[in-house]
Amino acid sequence: MTTVTTRTVTYQADALTMVGHLALPAGSDRRPAVLVGPEGVGLSDVERRRAEALAELGYVALAFDLHGGRYLSNPEEMLARCMPLLADPDRMRGIGHAALDVLRAEPRADLDRVAAIGYGTGGAIALELGRDGVNLRAIGTVNGLTTGRPGEAARIRCPVWAGVGSEDPIMPPAQRHAFTAELQAAGVDWRLAVYGGALHAFHHPPVDHTALPGVGYHPRHAQRAWRDIVGLLAECLPVAE
Repeated sequence: MTTVTTRTVTYQADALTMVGHLALPAGSDRRPAVLVGPEGVGLSDVERRRAEALAELGYVALAFDLHGGRYLSNPEEMLARCMPLLADPDRMRGIGHAALDVLRAEPRADLDRVAAIGYGTGGAIALELGRDGVNLRAIGTVNGLTTGRPGEAARIRCPVWAGVGSEDPIMPPAQRHAFTAELQAAGVDWRLAVYGGALHAFHHPPVDHTALPGVGYHPRHAQRAWRDIVGLLAECLPVAE
């Protein structure tokens, strides 16, 4: 197993002091870099481990924060923060750009080879970076199949992969269709994977946020979705280029 170095990074975004998790692969050379955005509950060990798994594959990875170092296990508190955030593309972009600045400041990050992946709210932020015209090599979003402001999807300059559970009540078929129609009309290279029988946050191991209706862990599809994301990065952001 490759030796991975990790450190906590603090930075300002959305009027909060964010606490991210940076994972670096072995060596001292520049490597492609990946932003990892968490579900609406906030940054947890799930996303930290995914950043470390990406570092083991050779990427510089930053799991970014949404709530100023807090994990919002109370569903009402989480929704009260995330629903206004998801309705405000500029706020989402501000959080994404602040994390991107931290990633770009890392000397080992190859600034010309950056991707953004995320889950739920974190995936929506990855998409908004694309809609803001950020030079990304790939965008991956699980559960966060959000649509943007009219015409702005045309600024996305990279392939987009999206994954969703077939039984996700938060991202139902009508939302999936609106999302893919937006990307198709904009001429984006897009893919959608629908995981049969899976609910919202199916990729996330059971934790307290499963008290939310329509949320549930599906271990087999969680592994498949991760393999799909790794495949997206291998295609669009190979470690050796």
